[in-house]
Amino acid sequence: MSVPRPTVRPVSSRDETARQLAFDELDTPLRDTTFVVVDLETTGSNAGDDAITEIGAVKIRGGEVVGELSTLVDPGRTMPPHIVRLTGITSAMLVDAPRIEQVLPSFLEFARGAVLVAHNAPFDIGFLRAATTRCDLSWPPFQVLCTVRLARRVLSREEAPSVKLSALADLFRVSTRPTHRALDDARATVDVLHALIERVGNLGVHSYPELVDYLPNVSAAQRGKRGLAAHLPRTPGVYLFRGPSDEALYVGTAVNLQRRVRGYFTGSETRPRMKEMVALATRVDHVECAHGLEAGVRELRLLAAHAPPYNRRSKFPKRAWWITLTDEAFPRLSVTRRAGPDALGPFGNRSDAADVAATITEACRLRHCTRKIRQDAVHGPDCPDDAVGGCPAGSTPQSAAAYATAVALTRNLIRGATDAPLRDLRTRIEDLALAELFENAARLRDRTAALASALRRCQRLASVAAIEELVAARPREEGGWEFAVIRSGRLASAGVAQRGVAPMPVVDALVLAAETVLPEESPLRGAMADEVRLVANWLDAPGVRIVRTSDGYREPAHGAGSWQQWCALARGAGEYAERAPHPRH
Repeated sequence: MSVPRPTVRPVSSRDETARQLAFDELDTPLRDTTFVVVDLETTGSNAGDDAITEIGAVKIRGGEVVGELSTLVDPGRTMPPHIVRLTGITSAMLVDAPRIEQVLPSFLEFARGAVLVAHNAPFDIGFLRAATTRCDLSWPPFQVLCTVRLARRVLSREEAPSVKLSALADLFRVSTRPTHRALDDARATVDVLHALIERVGNLGVHSYPELVDYLPNVSAAQRGKRGLAAHLPRTPGVYLFRGPSDEALYVGTAVNLQRRVRGYFTGSETRPRMKEMVALATRVDHVECAHGLEAGVRELRLLAAHAPPYNRRSKFPKRAWWITLTDEAFPRLSVTRRAGPDALGPFGNRSDAADVAATITEACRLRHCTRKIRQDAVHGPDCPDDAVGGCPAGSTPQSAAAYATAVALTRNLIRGATDAPLRDLRTRIEDLALAELFENAARLRDRTAALASALRRCQRLASVAAIEELVAARPREEGGWEFAVIRSGRLASAGVAQRGVAPMPVVDALVLAAETVLPEESPLRGAMADEVRLVANWLDAPGVRIVRTSDGYREPAHGAGSWQQWCALARGAGEYAERAPHPRH
């Protein structure tokens, strides 16, 4: 017995190849956008349990129909009586119909590259996606437009009390009446879509992105400022909103400056704080950047320079907390804003830094008493032993020379020259667990993981900052290379070699034009921690290559890098313990 195939009818001599909306073509006019209007009939309303019985689809472009697809689908079950009464589709009509696994590939090819349109799109698209999953197919990244949502946005309730397809068909006097059959309903939806697009065209909506942006309810004042983005290029960079007194309101980065900034004047921006900022904005400045790393670094520097009020992280970006050894005969750890040569950090808040400092003090047996002790004096007689809650350095008298052993251990721990204190803490955790002191073991485990994570973070960033000059390259998706010249943890120069351009002359030019950096005596050599972190993340990205370097790019062999797996297991154990039910007593 032969199996009927889906009926696909071209009805126009126009090019039927649906063109995918590329990133650089996001302003495709509506007249050049390909839409596929689809309607389904099903055995019920649950996409997970019910099945498709009919697919009707109409492909349109520029107001003309360029193709149609129509087919019944065997659902593999008996049609429910109420569905038969509604659609007129009986079980007998579906005996020779193809199964969904035969139909779906044809539909996906028919709709490839187009914007999918449906009346009550969540219903139809939900069934199609569920069928795609059951057929073990990949659902393409379709853009979807719902005519119910568009109608409710365009039409007042006085004009359209109901936005059902039948009601809109009456309102717009469509050429094909909806009949609860897939192709008829899809054809009716085409007429409704054209009528709605004609309405929004009169409101200045002429491209598909503008149509999407129009759907949410946006104030006229917010939409009226779209012109502030008109001069911006479609390149990576940094943008800066200016206020009435030319003050910096907000700084951000974008892969496509024009599209990103335009989004602030549409319904895609829902944050009240940003809407308030847009209401104050009078212009938008920008800086074009070679690639994303340069944009991120410039954003950080502008935040530090201007502290814009609408950036949540703009308050004192250079200020962080550090753990340092005090400058005295018997040093102890102190939490300060200033990073010394052997500091550990940065920390976002003081309490986290204080907790880690307490763990180091305990592990390295430093003193935490704050009294001044002369060089020729001793530490210990006035401090109770740590076992009774006293000073970790102990009550046994120590000279400055003897105490220096604990100070050297602390410095080596921070620098990554040893991880012995971490290993000692791990042994104590295991001993507590063997003694069935599980809560004590868990607390020490969490403190040790916090210390190891802080050490690794600092050592990783310090390894980048220690390099006088590093030139690295990252392949671009479109071909060619991104380049970064990094000096003492700072981005000193950035550029791009396009596909087909010899890269080394570009590198030489970037090095010659690179910023001169005067490093300071600190773990990050004076660079902002966030900037060094951006640089380190970029260097760790797949495909990055070192072109040349003045020093080796390496982390300390005995640093906390080798403890990251242990930290991940510790964090996982902590999360499991928090989720586990507490025993009843």
